[in-house]
Amino acid sequence: MKMNGEKLINASRQEVWDALNSPEKLKLAIPGAETVEKKDNNNLTATVKIKIGPISAKFTGNIVLSDINPPISYTLTGEGTGGAAGFAKGTAIVILDEIDDNTLLKYSVDASVGGKLAQIGQRLIDTAANKLANEFFGKFNKILNPANDNAESKGNLNNNNQGISQKIWITILIILASLSALIWYSLS
Repeated sequence: MKMNGEKLINASRQEVWDALNSPEKLKLAIPGAETVEKKDNNNLTATVKIKIGPISAKFTGNIVLSDINPPISYTLTGEGTGGAAGFAKGTAIVILDEIDDNTLLKYSVDASVGGKLAQIGQRLIDTAANKLANEFFGKFNKILNPANDNAESKGNLNNNNQGISQKIWITILIILASLSALIWYSLS
């Protein structure tokens, strides 16, 4: 499964880069995040608890950071397992572009899911994935703009997410969350 998207973040590129590399901020932004632990400079583990329809699972993910070009881009490669609920694995390329006083976060993900998650109905998966993505970017913007309690993402620019399956969204969110935490630990 492949997915591309863009989100405008209400902060400078350096602020976004720093937040993507802060385990405390990522833990606050990632829906269901419980832990983020550094194994070494290039490897990270994270635990995220999510509920999608009737399936509730705790995913433990391993992430490897590569092609680091601060504060512009990096590549995240990861795998997450949720026991009987299934698995997710893939690669995400994240690029940060400056737009005025804001940052356009672009991502390209190539991922797959399996197990019970892959068996859930498409409509239910699509709904859950969109909710998780909106929660992450909404919380991320609030973390970077605490003075604005009603801060929301300025929206999608060139939204390429229409028609993409929920399985892709779920996989991407798990991978992005895990990989972002890994980046921070790798740069620390």
